[in-house]
Amino acid sequence: MMDKKNTRKKNILNINTFSIVMAIVLIAGSWGYIIIGENADFFGLFNETNAQYAKKFFGGLIGLGQDHIAFTDPNSWKESIKLTFETLQMSIIAIGIATIITLFTVIPAARNVADGSLTLTKKWYRWILFGIIRIFYIFSRAVPELLWAMIIVFIFKPGILPGALALALHNFGILGKLCAEVIEDLDERPVRNLSSSGASKSQIFLYGVIPSVLPQFLSYILYRWEVIMRTTIVVGFVGAGGLGQQFKLSMSYFDYTQITLLLICYLVLVLLADFFSEASRKAVK
Repeated sequence: MMDKKNTRKKNILNINTFSIVMAIVLIAGSWGYIIIGENADFFGLFNETNAQYAKKFFGGLIGLGQDHIAFTDPNSWKESIKLTFETLQMSIIAIGIATIITLFTVIPAARNVADGSLTLTKKWYRWILFGIIRIFYIFSRAVPELLWAMIIVFIFKPGILPGALALALHNFGILGKLCAEVIEDLDERPVRNLSSSGASKSQIFLYGVIPSVLPQFLSYILYRWEVIMRTTIVVGFVGAGGLGQQFKLSMSYFDYTQITLLLICYLVLVLLADFFSEASRKAVK
């Protein structure tokens, strides 16, 4: 018994050592290619011209040399708060759609359901369904949110709904894979006991699977919601609405104080989302 434990510890140590060595090699190789292969001058970035641009930009953010200071204007605050609510709505719609699609597809996407080891019943079509859903998961998360948004906005008119659909399409693949892996790693004994006692599929799902996986499901859903909240500003660049669209316009018109105001609203929104997410995870535990 002790020999097995020692062998396992040694294997883990070897894997960790190999991972660290490979990480160092990759980092050194990347920087070597940038400096030697691309002949990049890192210190050349810190020249006088760039310093003047940086001074103008950061000075503009606090209102230096600006005729209209947005973060002291009540009307600008009113419009920014409206955009903040639109961004919040976009993220909630996106995570809602992604969660619904995930819950409808995650059971057949689990490997232990496909091979029948979880429910002790084997069906020939489960592997086909498993493969189809997993391909959709891969395709969904392989396409970036920005590309999904460009496609959807091109088909529909700009707004928060196209942005929410783009975010949902990308995140449901990520969420589905994570949740399927939770089902694959759960303790199979309670589910097998229900199956062997004659429970139906719905009873197995409600009383055997859901109680075991719900806390981790909720953690992943809330985590992806936080990520979606941060990504709304990216899809807004292609006309998906919210703070991101106004941020792009403000950058185009060099309205620096408006950028500061939007960043303040965005920061408050992310902080509130983090607080709510953390409180929800603690409540579930």
